[in-house]
Amino acid sequence: MKIGLIGKEENPNTVTVTKRIIEKFSSDKTEWLIENQLAGLVGVNGYNKVEIPKLSDIIIVLGGDGTFLGVARLVGDLETPIVGINLGSLGFLTEIQIEEIDSLLEDIIKGNYTVEDRIRLTVHLHRKEERIAQYNVLNDVVINKGALARIIELETFLNDEKLSTFRADGLIISTPTGSTAYNLAAGGPIVSPKLNCMIITPICPFKLSNRPIVIPDSYKIKTFLHSQKGDVFLTLDGQVGISLMEGDRVEVKKADHSLKFIKPKNKSFFHILRTKLKWG
Repeated sequence: MKIGLIGKEENPNTVTVTKRIIEKFSSDKTEWLIENQLAGLVGVNGYNKVEIPKLSDIIIVLGGDGTFLGVARLVGDLETPIVGINLGSLGFLTEIQIEEIDSLLEDIIKGNYTVEDRIRLTVHLHRKEERIAQYNVLNDVVINKGALARIIELETFLNDEKLSTFRADGLIISTPTGSTAYNLAAGGPIVSPKLNCMIITPICPFKLSNRPIVIPDSYKIKTFLHSQKGDVFLTLDGQVGISLMEGDRVEVKKADHSLKFIKPKNKSFFHILRTKLKWG
């Protein structure tokens, strides 16, 4: 089995954990593909990070949810499943704790795990009828104003039927996986990642009647920016930002390829909620 290993090198625990993993779980049946910078820190041969998803049977991510989202973009349309070990803070995506690493790797090597399909979103940005950008995201698509901007107007359609013109600080379009990210902080619902849906959550809407809404993932969402008084940005998974202009059109739909998400058999989504949100 070829196991890719990508970690956040800035975290002091990453090198320690990586050394322990390769010392304890290296064998004739297991080959570790460690990205170049991390490999140099632990004194082994490394691989180009971009090539690891193509070469690996699975990928282990060391870090927080931000590191996980970056690796998810690297995986792209490939079928390579990934699992996250939490070296950060909260960690909804990197749900494995350091003390659980040994049992996780033993199960992975034995094939004792399940794989969930997590939907992703494809985002197209149009300006003057020209498509100027396209991305896939795992968590969310956010249109929001800069610090000094006034309320913005976002005319939003579902399958060409008008939903609303939101006058708000912004709009979040989230997957079920991303429902526990910015969507949750903005008052949106927590949604099981096994549901086939998307969530639209206005950020601080001018009308209190504008509430979050859950829609089927078969819908296409179109949002037009009709007013711009200050900076307005399109942010993808909280990591990629694009400045918007008045008249820009953002189109969002379910991506053609899902992300393969490794789930240890003893951890459910609701177990994660109880643990991370301290529900008792």
